[in-house]
Amino acid sequence: MYYGKKVCLRAYKEEDIKLAAKYINDEEMMKYYEDEIPFPVTLWEKEKLIKSKGGIGEYNFAIEDRETRKYIGECNIQKVNLITRTALVGIMIGDREYWGQGYGTDAMRVLLKFIFQNMNMHKVKLRVFSFNERAIKSYEKCGFKVEGILKDEIFKDGKYYDEVLMAVFEKEFNQ
Repeated sequence: MYYGKKVCLRAYKEEDIKLAAKYINDEEMMKYYEDEIPFPVTLWEKEKLIKSKGGIGEYNFAIEDRETRKYIGECNIQKVNLITRTALVGIMIGDREYWGQGYGTDAMRVLLKFIFQNMNMHKVKLRVFSFNERAIKSYEKCGFKVEGILKDEIFKDGKYYDEVLMAVFEKEFNQ
């Protein structure tokens, strides 16, 4: 387990699976999380994803509120490149009661600390939709900076949106 001020990153528990499926299938969550056609995920599919170990250097963490011990979301590390020492991350606070209260920022800081201190990565990257201003502010608080913008990359609610590419370097995070 890895602890922040508000959250704990831990392995998934069996009882997390139903909430995980509920969170990922929330209509508003799909808007922020899914870059393809937002098709609902079955309980079986979500359970399979949670229980899969992924590739080498890929990790999936449950995010738990330290105070209540409630499962509130998830974060992951993927596309680890051991030559360039880079990794791609993703995060989702699924419980709406926890939105806008710093839980996502705290979870990302814990995740970055894990990546830089335990995996010896040089750079951590992420992708975010341009309309997700709350997430962009949170990532900036963690040291992420915009590296590029893919114009009209996302189609949601009848409109095109940009996809923002952000990254943080180990040196910047440790300052």
